This record gives sequence, C-alpha cells and structure tokens, in this order.
Amino acid sequence: MAKKFLIILSIPLLIVLIIKLLSFTNIFVASGSGHSPPVAHDYSVYALPVPEKLTFAGEPVPIHNFEVRERFDRELLVNSYWQSQTLLFFKRAHRWFPVIELILEEQGVPDDFKYLALIESGLMNVVSPAGATGFWQILQSTGRELGLEVNREVDERYHVEKSTIAAADYLKSAYDRYESWTLAAAAYNMGRSALNRQLSRQRVQNYYDLLLNDETSRYMFRILAVKTIFENPPAHGFNFMEEDLYTPLDYYTVEVDSTINDLVDFAHQHEVTYKELRTLNPWLRQRELNNSRNKTYQIKITKESLYGYEYPVMHDAPDTDAPVSPGEEPDL
Repeated sequence: MAKKFLIILSIPLLIVLIIKLLSFTNIFVASGSGHSPPVAHDYSVYALPVPEKLTFAGEPVPIHNFEVRERFDRELLVNSYWQSQTLLFFKRAHRWFPVIELILEEQGVPDDFKYLALIESGLMNVVSPAGATGFWQILQSTGRELGLEVNREVDERYHVEKSTIAAADYLKSAYDRYESWTLAAAAYNMGRSALNRQLSRQRVQNYYDLLLNDETSRYMFRILAVKTIFENPPAHGFNFMEEDLYTPLDYYTVEVDSTINDLVDFAHQHEVTYKELRTLNPWLRQRELNNSRNKTYQIKITKESLYGYEYPVMHDAPDTDAPVSPGEEPDL
C-alpha cells in the first residue's frame, strides 16, 4: 500500500520534471536555429551606418578610405553602445554647450570644437594622471602660458569661461601654424612639438595620413563619433525629453577686489552654503582668498538654492579647529 502511495505521489513530480526539461531543451534549440532565447527577446544589437560624408570644422574626412572608415566605425560603436556615458554627455551638454558655443563663436573657433571638450573631460572638472585639469584638460604650465591664474588658492583651469577662452587661443595659434583645424585638434592632444616631429618624419601634411600612437590616432575619431551621435540621437538609440537633461545654472555675480579671509563666512553673507559657492566657483581652491594684488574676481552666487531647500542659518557652528579623527575628511 505504501509503495502504491509513493508511486502516485511521484507521477506529478515526474511530469513537472519532464516539462521543465523540454522547456530547457527548447531554449537551446531556438538559440541554435537562429532565434533569440526568451530572456533576451527585447534586446538587440545593430551595426550602425557610417555616413557617406563627414566633416570636422568644415574640413572633409576621407571616409571613403577603408582604414579611416573602420577607425570611425569603431568609435561610433563604442560611444553608441556605452549608453550610460553618452547619455550623461547629452545631459551635461545641455547645461554647458550654450556657454562654450558662445565663447567659441566670439573667439572665431569652429563650433565643432565643443566636442573636443566633451571627449576630453565629459564636461566634468576631472584631473588626468598627468595633471591636466578641467573641462579642457589643460596642464599647469600650459595654463599659465595661456594667461590663466594657477596657484594654491586660484586655479582658472576650473573656470569654464576662462579656460574655454584659453583653449580657443591655443587652437587659433595651432591653426595659424598648420592651416588645418584637424591638425590643430591633434596638436591639442599631443602637443605641437610632437606633432611637428611626426609630420616631418613621415613627410605628410594630413592628420589622416599619419601613423600615431593609439590615443592620438583615435582622438579625432572620438570627436567625429560623438558629433555624429549628437546630430541625430534617435538614429543611434538615444531617446530623451528636454526635462531629462541638466538645466543651465541660474546665478548672479559679485565682484571682489580684496582679500576674503573665510569663504564659508562669505557664502553665509550671500545666503548660500559653502558647497553651493564651490559648486559654482570650482576655481576657488581653498577656504580663503588672499588677494594681495587687489585683482578683481567675478564670483558666482546662485539665485536660488541648487539643492531645492531654503538656506539654513547655523547659529552655533562646530569647532573648526578641532583635530580631525582618523578616517574623517580634512577641511576643504
């Protein structure tokens, strides 16, 4: 009797097991027959069309050359299918491209160079291993040569407007030397001396004819790929509404021509937090500004809280001279 009972219980379990095995087999059969497995039915990867005509700053790209075409294709695929990064490019560009575009136009530099800033930094104030800094990734020595103030308290490589003017000056000077905006962009990446050596050694005058290190050989194609994606986002899989993008910052400026002993106090006087002050003015690198030469600085002050709350007034501030415990962040 007990054996019959166990057999009766086992029959449904056996049926379930057979069904699962058949389903599992069907998945592999479907995959082998050219059909996508059920778990991936809503995701597809496509090859992307390469434009028949392509330009940078009005200069034609020899896209008919198979090697040029394939190098461009690589960067187009990388930037189209690295969706998170490129979507962030769109979001940040909505905030910063209007600022950069206006300055490039005023300085007589082609609009396409805004994409150079985008691929250099992602429009973030990053610092490279070599010490290049800011949206335009300017080295300390180069920044000073271009007229930027770079010291312990002030680093104008972090100043979007001033660093854009400095980058424009460099690019115009390079264009005067090479009579090519494409070579000017290459010089921005590798330096004019290194570019001059390669042009002389290889006896060519065109970027696309040069054999260069991996970074510089990919450089122009990264710019061209991002430009192509930005000119037609939906064709490359990017769909968003304007409210998804980052809005420009709303601020007024305060002129300062004397020393500020404590930027935290300065921020409180203007009814913003120190964090908000530094967010709008990342070129201020310390908590004080020892302006011994009485230079005039334009400091941005947000009109409304960047963080969506009413400014909190702190009456009893903690002791700022207290020692920092291990693991705590030092004063900024």
